[in-house]
Amino acid sequence: MSAHESHIYHQEILSEIKRQAAQEGASYVDHGDDYIGTTKPCYLIRTPVIRQVAKDWIKRHPDLTPADYLCLLDSLSQGESHNEFSFVGMLLEYLPKLRKTLEPRQLDRWLERAEGWAEVDSICQSSFTAEELLANWKQWKSWLVSLPKSSNVHKRRASLVLLTKPVRDSTDARLSDLAFANVERLKRDKDILITRAISWLLRDLIKKHCQEVESYLRDNQDSLPKITLRETRNKLKSGRKSGK
Repeated sequence: MSAHESHIYHQEILSEIKRQAAQEGASYVDHGDDYIGTTKPCYLIRTPVIRQVAKDWIKRHPDLTPADYLCLLDSLSQGESHNEFSFVGMLLEYLPKLRKTLEPRQLDRWLERAEGWAEVDSICQSSFTAEELLANWKQWKSWLVSLPKSSNVHKRRASLVLLTKPVRDSTDARLSDLAFANVERLKRDKDILITRAISWLLRDLIKKHCQEVESYLRDNQDSLPKITLRETRNKLKSGRKSGK
């Protein structure tokens, strides 16, 4: 896909977002949203509406090639609004065959533009599966190990969030070992984006790695964030989690 064609697809999506915002009477916030942590402008459209925009757009474009897909995601990630960035996450979720053609370095590029937990999670949560990571484990592991060292807090958060679905769905020790290792690397990070993600990852580890989580909490109770200890212990006792 040429840059021009990518721009056309991007503009189709943005036009539909604006049309739906007008139809819904949705507010436009030009200075971002404090709750989700972005300074990008936002169209405050209901999630089911924006998801339908994504599904309808995909139906109209059934012949996207991997090159088309990557160019479009790159373009959207550079968009002005939060909605354009979060649309990347929906195209990752709804197009798994194309998603499997991506490499970690491409996500790294998008994370440079991420602002706040919602934008990180939109591209990192619940899309990339255990099977996808393990199929290209050398590259994924190398990248995920590097992220906790980043000065960019959004990349540090990604090193945790990207592993939540894989460890919840797989018993493979490569995934759980890396998850515990990244928690260990970041457990003294005081940024709330990190402390909450650590808690989230440990709680998701419980499903397949319960005894390991119990041992890790016991051995690290003096160094883990208090909120992590509280929420993870609550999940161990009740089977319920209390937020991300």
